[in-house]
Amino acid sequence: MTTTGKPSTTARACGRPGCAGTIEDGYCDICGLAPVAPASASSGPVQAGSGSVISGATGTGNSGTGSTATHSRRARTGSGRSSRGRLGAGLIEIPPVRALDPASALMTDPQVPESKRFCGTCDHAVGRGRNGNPGRSEGFCPNCGTAFSFSPKLGPGDVVAGQYEVAGCLAHGGLGWIYLAQDQHLSNRWVVLKGLLNSEDSGAQAAALAERRFLAEVEHPNIVGVYNFVQHPDPRSGALTGYIVMEYVGGRSLRQLLLDRRAATGESLPVAETLAYAIEVLPALGYLHARGLVYCDFKPDNVIQVEELIKLIDMGAVRRIDDEDSPVFGTVGYQAPEIATLGPSVASDLYTIGRSLAVLTFEFPGWRTEYEHRLPDPADVPVLVKHDSFLRALRRATHSDPASRFESAAEMAEQLTGVLREVLAVSDGQPRPGFSALFSAEVQAIGTPDIEPDDQAAPLVSPTAAEIVAGLPVPVVDSADPAAGFLATLSTLEQGQRIAALTAAVRGEHGTPPTVAESVETRLALARALIVSSDTGQAAAVLADVAALDSGDWRISWYTGLLQLASGDAPQARAAFDAVLDVLPGELAPKLALGLAAEAAGDHAAAGRYLDVVWTVDRGFVSAAFGLARMKVAARDHAGAVAALSAVPESSSQYLAAQVSAIRIRLSPPPGHDWVITTELHEAARQLNSLRLSPAQQQRMKAELLQATLERVRRGQTLGSQPLLGIEPSERAVRFGLERSYRELARLAPDRARRVALVDMANGVRPRTWS
Repeated sequence: MTTTGKPSTTARACGRPGCAGTIEDGYCDICGLAPVAPASASSGPVQAGSGSVISGATGTGNSGTGSTATHSRRARTGSGRSSRGRLGAGLIEIPPVRALDPASALMTDPQVPESKRFCGTCDHAVGRGRNGNPGRSEGFCPNCGTAFSFSPKLGPGDVVAGQYEVAGCLAHGGLGWIYLAQDQHLSNRWVVLKGLLNSEDSGAQAAALAERRFLAEVEHPNIVGVYNFVQHPDPRSGALTGYIVMEYVGGRSLRQLLLDRRAATGESLPVAETLAYAIEVLPALGYLHARGLVYCDFKPDNVIQVEELIKLIDMGAVRRIDDEDSPVFGTVGYQAPEIATLGPSVASDLYTIGRSLAVLTFEFPGWRTEYEHRLPDPADVPVLVKHDSFLRALRRATHSDPASRFESAAEMAEQLTGVLREVLAVSDGQPRPGFSALFSAEVQAIGTPDIEPDDQAAPLVSPTAAEIVAGLPVPVVDSADPAAGFLATLSTLEQGQRIAALTAAVRGEHGTPPTVAESVETRLALARALIVSSDTGQAAAVLADVAALDSGDWRISWYTGLLQLASGDAPQARAAFDAVLDVLPGELAPKLALGLAAEAAGDHAAAGRYLDVVWTVDRGFVSAAFGLARMKVAARDHAGAVAALSAVPESSSQYLAAQVSAIRIRLSPPPGHDWVITTELHEAARQLNSLRLSPAQQQRMKAELLQATLERVRRGQTLGSQPLLGIEPSERAVRFGLERSYRELARLAPDRARRVALVDMANGVRPRTWS
């Protein structure tokens, strides 16, 4: 298998003293440093790599791969001005890129830089200057003797195939020159002609023919369209040269957008914006994969934005997955490490997406050398320190083991969408909830306190392992699994009945079909039921059986985490949930589990980080709000705890519990004080008046507030002049008010012992009188 890895052709001199290198993607290809001065960005449309400048229809088709579905959608074609694209996944607006006059894209002096001249057969450097003399643009490779030519074969005014009038050169890529032309048969519309590097180069010829064959099959709104394939005689040799005719509209490649931003601000592209680009282009790769094709050479140069639309260009490296003979074209720094031995695959394509995400979002000199197949230390990259989920997504996408990467373009797009939601929500504090195809909602709220009137102002208490295990979201059963229907019938059974039914099913008893008995879903359901019932020994045995059937299933790690929690080993549970998050960086359920496991392990700082992310992204995870409040209280941040609980939506079944808990936190002396400050007393009163509590609950909370007020007065602290719950701010008035609350609670108490206790409390707080 032959592999070719060549960087793109646009270059400028490094400019550093003593360095003869050229700038590639913002760095010198020799010294690895940034240029002395920022590169000025061209104002014209972009010609990237060996592809074309293209027009934009956009949209997302079904990837056709993987177990996770995506929604297909159509887009209107045209200039891109008449319709708004879905770039940004409906979550973020990406600044549009103006479509410019095609003529402004033409090269004034079409030459291939000497540093980019390589033999198409052996990849040996050719056409290089010596002793101060410029190199030849045409000649023969000194290593293998193959003829090379870097001169344009077509010039302005040439008419190709009697139809396409050439306007000039747009760019030079790995497989040859790209020309701008007008179609004389169709109202002089602008098109792109892509020719060969050298008509006598058999490897380039084969690649071009392969491209023609594949492009004839490809029709996707996010992939450059092909109009025609024509031949034209070489003006020197007379040999026929093939040209692919493709659509054109001026835009800018992601690489140019990166360079523009670096020149203007010195920064890389924002993470959210870059994720939006990847999410939009991944369905195009999925479309290719579903048709047995691999793209091979994805990089920022090969993605064009025009207006609000995205196009994948340069189909020259596309090949069939089962093709073991054709040359493999790619770009150093993006290409997966196993390409030379295993060849291209879906996994290697997704690797290039991951590498592109890294290149676009942070600077790491040496990404084509020292870091060619690995990421830098995250501690040295602020954006990775800030966005843990983004780091995990990059790690999975660029894993050295192809089997550990994302399984499909659809799966990767889904997880990146989750990461995008998180990045946006964390940046502005606005929730960005999304439906998960992999996890249910919370089974029950975890760590919520009881607000019955006889609970003595119970503080927020960490949940037990059993509460966590029973309340965490549950992995969704694969609807295509043979056992899916059977498992749905068990939802109404008691826990013991469910275990009995699942055990019988796994054993094949009572006429259970073999497909149900052998199903991984059946065993996972049994494992969870056993864990919830604290039968950890049997659960461990069932999980071992599942691992024997499919050791790569992330759900094994999930249920192992539950098992370790139930067994009292919080650190191991945390490690198991961490492994799940590595696989599913865009999901909130593993983050919730990690936060609760970290709390159980005593790591309140880590617990707070994960729970904060979950609660910020999705207000539906009420367990995260109570967990975050506990961590804030532990960190002596009462205001943060109140803010977390106050954000629980009124539509939640735990709304009252959250508000009552927030009031009780307000009534706790803040750090450094022995009494509750006046503003918190009044805020607690305001919050209490807004709640629809039962009479007993109302009196209980009123008593707690007045008790805190009385404690402040006893310590000699003034209350100001503003009434509190309609009570004058004096010790005598507060005592009378507290007495009335206790007597009312006694009247509402359900048993005699409680009534007697409350009457005694009322008598004890009543102020002394002369009567």
